[in-house]
Amino acid sequence: MLNKQSIRIIYMGTPDFAVESLRALVEGGYNVVAVVTMPDKPAGRGHQLQYSAVKQYARSVGLPLLQPERLKDESFLQELRSYRADLQIVVAFRMLPEVVWSMPRLGTFNLHASLLPQYRGAAPINWAVMNGDTETGATTFMLQHEIDTGNIILQQRIPIAPNDNVGSVHDKLMTMGAGLVTQTVDAIIEAENTGVALPTIPQDNAQDLRPAPKIFKDTCAIDFSRTAEQIRNHVRGLSPYPAAWISDMPANHPLAELLKGAKVYEVAIAQSAEQKGHIIIPCADGYVDVLELQLPGKKRMNAAALLNGLKNKS
Repeated sequence: MLNKQSIRIIYMGTPDFAVESLRALVEGGYNVVAVVTMPDKPAGRGHQLQYSAVKQYARSVGLPLLQPERLKDESFLQELRSYRADLQIVVAFRMLPEVVWSMPRLGTFNLHASLLPQYRGAAPINWAVMNGDTETGATTFMLQHEIDTGNIILQQRIPIAPNDNVGSVHDKLMTMGAGLVTQTVDAIIEAENTGVALPTIPQDNAQDLRPAPKIFKDTCAIDFSRTAEQIRNHVRGLSPYPAAWISDMPANHPLAELLKGAKVYEVAIAQSAEQKGHIIIPCADGYVDVLELQLPGKKRMNAAALLNGLKNKS
């Protein structure tokens, strides 16, 4: 009989989002035999090698680490095979070649931070908030050829509150997703022990699907020809990282030159064009009130502090 102490799991992930699920497996007593993460990368002014969040955690609990440059390298594949994994789990990692995801006898499953089939792609949390959705969730599914298209194992929903940003939704999904990962492993173990096929649901591709492509700098630019609500959602869907920014704004605005290139972390819908101590910018259906921002080369601050600083200089 297979159980959580005997199942041999290889875990693959890189950022903070992936740490919570790995921690849940380790602290839950699941047999994680190795961890695969990205190679160390030089970062900062000194170009010192920076470990991924998953590597830092794996080292802290003494788990063996693999950090392949290329996932098809024979030396990596041989090392992967040597761990004789029953199951692989992928959370916020790279796209796997078939030779990797098909290796374990029980397959490979992925935790994706959306209600699949919605928001397939690299940035599902950002796009759900940017599009003004009122709920999102996480999904576990078995890997197959097309990215994010495998049969759904488990799925759970959470609300997106009106004042949530991508940071707060990320943290909620990270915690909830860790529970989904352990529940999915339990379901796979039960299916194996009972000889019954793991219950899964094919993704419904007939519905109107919204993609979640990678976020680039141009994606983050604020378009003031959109409505105030659309701009507010755009900003909170990119806050705190990578942050929306002002590329262009009405040329006759008194702060147009100062605000060019500024990162924007929070805006509200303004009720009028004139509000003392506020940065009000016109848009398609009214005005937005910039509440928190960061000028190029400066610290992040609220708008009132910026305006007070300008007032004191004049």
